[in-house]
Amino acid sequence: MRPNVCLITLDQFRADCLGAAGHPLVRTPTLDRLAADGVRFTHHFSNCAPCAPGRASLLTGLWQMNHRVTDNGAPLADHLPTLPAALRSLGYRPTLFGYTDTTYDPATLAPRAPELTAWEQPMRGFDIGVHLDDLVGPWLEWLAEEGVDVPEHYFDIYDPAPVEVPPGRGATWAPPVYDADHTESAFITRNALDWLGRTLASDGGAADGAPWCAHLSYLRPHPPYVVPAPYNDLFDPADVPEPVRRADPAAEAELHPFLAGALGVVPSPPDRLDQDQLRATYYGMIAEVDHQLGVFLDGLDALGQRDDTLVIVTSDHGEQLGDHWLVEKLGFFDQSYRIPLIVRWPGMAGGAGRVVDAFTENVDVVPTILDVCGGKAPEFCDGASLRPFLDGDLAGPSTPEGWRDAVHTEYDFRMPTTTAIEAVYGLRQDQCAVSVLRDRRGKYVQFAGDLPPLFFDLEDDPGELVDRASDPTRTADVLDYAQRLLRLRMEHTDPRLANHRATPGGPVHRADPPRPGPVTAAGGA
Repeated sequence: MRPNVCLITLDQFRADCLGAAGHPLVRTPTLDRLAADGVRFTHHFSNCAPCAPGRASLLTGLWQMNHRVTDNGAPLADHLPTLPAALRSLGYRPTLFGYTDTTYDPATLAPRAPELTAWEQPMRGFDIGVHLDDLVGPWLEWLAEEGVDVPEHYFDIYDPAPVEVPPGRGATWAPPVYDADHTESAFITRNALDWLGRTLASDGGAADGAPWCAHLSYLRPHPPYVVPAPYNDLFDPADVPEPVRRADPAAEAELHPFLAGALGVVPSPPDRLDQDQLRATYYGMIAEVDHQLGVFLDGLDALGQRDDTLVIVTSDHGEQLGDHWLVEKLGFFDQSYRIPLIVRWPGMAGGAGRVVDAFTENVDVVPTILDVCGGKAPEFCDGASLRPFLDGDLAGPSTPEGWRDAVHTEYDFRMPTTTAIEAVYGLRQDQCAVSVLRDRRGKYVQFAGDLPPLFFDLEDDPGELVDRASDPTRTADVLDYAQRLLRLRMEHTDPRLANHRATPGGPVHRADPPRPGPVTAAGGA
């Protein structure tokens, strides 16, 4: 029997901010419980940032080099395969609660179509339960119905309430005007549970045995850095861990010209109390969305759906959170790309509570869901099904034979609306790109254009503070990683029609072996 499917994304959620991962402060009882009931992947990575590129990879199974969504507002080509379209072909009706950060392909629209003026559309193939566009209109309408004084400009809803910030608390401590029962998270949870109840009771719906499919896309802990009581006061700034960074922003900028520019765009707060408070507020935002996730999963149980539902929780990218004197997500540091992945599938044979330390990527989510649901990922998918880990023997090897021994991430920082980025770095638009190969030993960062590469020895320097690319004793390592990255990109370059030929006897098509194969013959242990 095919399972129900529930894909949940928590926006801008870094991997270390889990109780189950050993964080000293963060409280995530719901996610910890889900991990205890399922499988937690400890070396899971988003393939690109920010939101739109990250979600494009998550929902297509393609690396950025193949889907070419380069930023928020960059269109997703209409001919590319997507998870909702694939699930529809299997008889599912995937329903969206939240957003996918999709911009439509201009080739499919009239020149003056209104969709071309908004960068956040729902990905085609989803039914709409609730769509939170870039103006979060449905949420604001609900707040108004609930008696909240909604400001004229939507973003002002995140302004702090007129309260005095107590001693020992920083700028982002102040809560908003809405309470914890009226967050965006609460709104998505409420609507998803209402929809599920109706679906289970409807004629021709899940009540008749047809599996349901929902994508819950929560906004938090994405900025703005604000959260209602009691979550704003849940963590003391004095207790937060020290940021990982060089002595000061000037020293950080010396690491690489890219960072010198980035520090002028998304710097962490200069005041130490405000920096620590930002971390404490972020942890509170995590606690708030974890609570609402618990409400949803408890509702799932109450409706009798637990034993028939595949639940996957991940994120679109991470958050710098003051590490390297940066906030938000960009570039190449692990904080921006290493994210949680928890899978609970009642059909898994590997046992609950398993922890997998193999390298996995968000492009693996599409083939995993399709595999569990009786489908098959497109041949040119850049990811691979995680089912071997779900079906694996706890006493067996940690990875199946031939699994990847490194991860590949990308960041494209072109800006078609302005030439400012090119002016800062002296690059053409098509040179504003970063490609990264990262294994357990090291990380190699390749820039397009004339910006120099970086190489970090992760065994000696897990914080990525010392560039060894120009160290003559590491020349062989740098060359090895550069060659591996080049081979990897060559092997994965858009293969949709590459293995097809017209012959006198008719068309011939021979598929490549399943992905992912080993990145190197020797492996990057």
